[in-house]
Amino acid sequence: MISEGWLDMQDRRYLVRVLTTTAQPVLERLVEQRLHERLPVHAWEGHHADFSPYEAFARTLAGIAPWLELGPDETPEGELRARFIDLARRSLINATNPKSPDHMTFDGSKGGQPLVESAFLASALMSAPKQLWEPLNNQQKHDVLLALRTSRQIELRHDNNWWLFPAMVEAALWDLGADHDLQHIQSAVEKMESWYLGDGVYGDGPEFHWDYYNSYVIHPMLLQVLRVSDKHGQPIGNASLPRAMQRGKRYAEVLERLISPEGTFPVMGRSSTYRFASMYHLSYMALHKDLPETLEPGAVRSAITAVVRRMFEAPGMFDERGWLQLGAVGEQPGLREDYNSTGSLYVCLTGLVHLGLPIHSAFWMAPDAEWTQKRIWAGQDVPRDHALEARP
Repeated sequence: MISEGWLDMQDRRYLVRVLTTTAQPVLERLVEQRLHERLPVHAWEGHHADFSPYEAFARTLAGIAPWLELGPDETPEGELRARFIDLARRSLINATNPKSPDHMTFDGSKGGQPLVESAFLASALMSAPKQLWEPLNNQQKHDVLLALRTSRQIELRHDNNWWLFPAMVEAALWDLGADHDLQHIQSAVEKMESWYLGDGVYGDGPEFHWDYYNSYVIHPMLLQVLRVSDKHGQPIGNASLPRAMQRGKRYAEVLERLISPEGTFPVMGRSSTYRFASMYHLSYMALHKDLPETLEPGAVRSAITAVVRRMFEAPGMFDERGWLQLGAVGEQPGLREDYNSTGSLYVCLTGLVHLGLPIHSAFWMAPDAEWTQKRIWAGQDVPRDHALEARP
């Protein structure tokens, strides 16, 4: 078990405990090559249980990768991180090794879900190349690239955020120096542009839905593929990254304003069991130091921590063996979607990507501060809010 002697209730140390406690069962079982054997399977999962191990692995890796990329050091956190770097790297090797009992299903033989998970795996590889990619030997790199390429066989199943999944795979292949198809990136960027509704919000398809898919997938993945395109000197579209960034900053403001003084937020729309993945985009913007000037880093940190604390400490979040259970605040089977599995729940870890900021960064060093709704409901005066289009 993880030693907690160095952990206290300060924001970063608390969130590191949340991250490692949640990720540990997935990575340890995969290192043992027993994830398929040990990951719980429930009657409500149906055929989606076939995808559960890949979901648990890829989504866990996507959430912890920015933290891993900081590398080991001699601090207690750095020593803990060294352990998880080793677990994550060995997990990646086992998951992509065709001879491993825990080799994942990357093709569409059982359905299209592996395309989704390959996008999360792509995100992890782009977020932590020094820790997850560069140390691999040639055969291991071949296995990882083959896994990503295999997902190309899978056709888009839905006319919504799924457009971003093949784009993420191609962006990772591009970033890793492998052959890639820019058309998938171009198509995703154009589709998102056509679905932009205004005030920082994209439609998840031709119509608007009240849910958190702008945070679960759309904003973070769109920015990731655009960053890769910009990095390699081949921007997609006319000033796509600056435009997407402006919209992303507005949506970060919206997410922060949805956090109540008590550290709750409206649980609405599909995939509510993804818990604090609802804060993924806000966390992602903090990670890349792209928070809008209207948000104080200390307030954002305090707000996200308050949300995570409310969910993490709710009875029933984990079963007796430490696996996540279905629900938003504890165990709530009524929130189940027909595509949920135990593995899919591990996407909550993406709400912690801001742990990839070094401990001495301004985000962590800033004093605790009250977030917007906490200030408003305490009767404090705050600047008025404006829609993106209505700003000077």
